[in-house]
Amino acid sequence: MTEKRQRPSLLQSAQATLEEGPTTTHELARRVLGIAGHQGAAAAAVFSLLGADDRFQVDGDGVWSLRPGTLRLGSPLNQLRYAVVDVETTGGKYERGHGITEVAIVEVWRGTIVDEYQTLVNPGRRIPTRIARLTGITDGMLVHAPVFGEVAEDILQRLDGRVFVAHNVRYDWSWLHAHLADALGSVPEVERLCTVRLARRLIPELPRRNLDALSEFFRIPIHQRHRAYGDALATARVLLRLLDLADGLGLGDLHALRRYRPKRRNRQQMDLFEGGDLSTLGGPRIP
Repeated sequence: MTEKRQRPSLLQSAQATLEEGPTTTHELARRVLGIAGHQGAAAAAVFSLLGADDRFQVDGDGVWSLRPGTLRLGSPLNQLRYAVVDVETTGGKYERGHGITEVAIVEVWRGTIVDEYQTLVNPGRRIPTRIARLTGITDGMLVHAPVFGEVAEDILQRLDGRVFVAHNVRYDWSWLHAHLADALGSVPEVERLCTVRLARRLIPELPRRNLDALSEFFRIPIHQRHRAYGDALATARVLLRLLDLADGLGLGDLHALRRYRPKRRNRQQMDLFEGGDLSTLGGPRIP
């Protein structure tokens, strides 16, 4: 069975065109976007695609070129491997002796979930009652669980070479960074992506962007909320939907995705949100 070839993103096509030499706005619209005829629409489409990306420049005559020193675009978003992570903890600060109680990693690649990992972790201290009530993880469940040092190498291998993704990535990364450094003496150099920030950029009209709100918006059920696997799985499914939105905007790689800022709501989004109908943008329910 032959593998389906990944089509280049719009930004990759634009860069490939400009590597041949400076090109007019209308020629870019024709070759990259397939727009010909209406000059105003063509110009608006090209400026929407390239205008916010500092790798592209345009002069006063509407001729586009690559900025000197521009590197090739990175791997297409769909080709990257993502390690979507959630950790549960004893609820206090790491500096005060608190620790991880559960880790889950859901790997996403080429638009689908390809691997899953979860483990309880014995933090070496009792779990506060309020945290046990929130997560459902009790001291009794952790008596025979491994300490972090026993699973650190496995976790490291599952993060290495992936884009580290979490809902509020700073929180989950800081906990794993500290624990991996303690256990192994080293931490992998990984790209990091936050689904909260992605949602803020890709769905600016959504008033709340916590995991419950995004899961409701995309009609994704959360199994065992506030458990690492349930939250990581829901975040992975949210990530897939956000990557779909990014693809629709022509965002070809991590650089473009991070630099993207919404300019203003388009008319269709305004009508949907102001009319209270979020279901069309949210898409079909994921079982």
